[in-house]
Amino acid sequence: MSYKIGLIYDRPHVEYKETEEAKHVDHQKEVTKDEIYKILNTKYNVEKILVDEKTIERLLKSEIDLAFLLTTGIRGESRQSQIPAVLEMLGIPYIGSGVLAHALALNKAVAKKVFDYHDVTTPSFQIFYGVEEKLDSVMKFPLIAKPACEGSGFGIHKDSVVHNEMELKKKVESLLKEYEPPVLVEEFIEGREFTVGIIGNGKNKMILPIMELNFDDVPEKYGRFNTFEVKTKCGDETKVFCPAPITSELEKTMKENVLKAFDALGCRDISRVDIRVKDDKPYVIEINSLPGLEPLYSDLPKMAEKAGIAYDQLIFKIVDTAIERIKG
Repeated sequence: MSYKIGLIYDRPHVEYKETEEAKHVDHQKEVTKDEIYKILNTKYNVEKILVDEKTIERLLKSEIDLAFLLTTGIRGESRQSQIPAVLEMLGIPYIGSGVLAHALALNKAVAKKVFDYHDVTTPSFQIFYGVEEKLDSVMKFPLIAKPACEGSGFGIHKDSVVHNEMELKKKVESLLKEYEPPVLVEEFIEGREFTVGIIGNGKNKMILPIMELNFDDVPEKYGRFNTFEVKTKCGDETKVFCPAPITSELEKTMKENVLKAFDALGCRDISRVDIRVKDDKPYVIEINSLPGLEPLYSDLPKMAEKAGIAYDQLIFKIVDTAIERIKG
């Protein structure tokens, strides 16, 4: 069967207007869309489909057989699930996780509860809807506060790591004003940082070479962890080791936790999991069910390259993985 693929992409951000975060993400998405379109067009009939209030109308006219999603939706706490839900309603198969998995992955607060239930090792946490809520006695400083329903480093800066209740209250208050509630507060794992890519489903899941991110050379003013500033301004200062120099025991434990996290949320086809390690114990921080695919920049393509998978091969592998799952 010769597939017609719809490459579904976002319009520029409107919620954040001209913020630095929005400009960076919009540029990243534009580069990714253009490159993937060029690659898929060598093998398939590809149509670009913009996400806005007229997307359903465009989808009905498109007659696509498969959707390749590069969209995080329009607005709201479950926006990443909006287009998957529309596609399911219209009976159009699509690449990547389903409606529920995307909603869970984007809402880090709920994802943490699911991880707890499925014995995925994750830092202790508390969810804040207001600044007057009391800190649970099990929570030990330092803590990190972040928006519960954002990605791409939005809302994560050096002052996100707090060391006392006064700092915590101030940070929670600012996040509640700037982003939709709730705010996720969790134990800050002071240790090494890793990210792990997964492609596949069921027993055929492939874990890409594990990547370690080292922030020792990052200017202190940006924070020596994966803040928004570190992601966007400190590419040269952030050391990347892939495959990561870790023991076989740590690698085994890390992979077990990553696979449990992937399955716990019901992810499909492709994801990337962030890990921090303390005392040789890996903690799942979050799972990205819609990982960035910008060539030469995003982590997952870098990991794939270390596995001997060139960028164009990676894009076709993602498509093939989804087609295989859909065919059953």
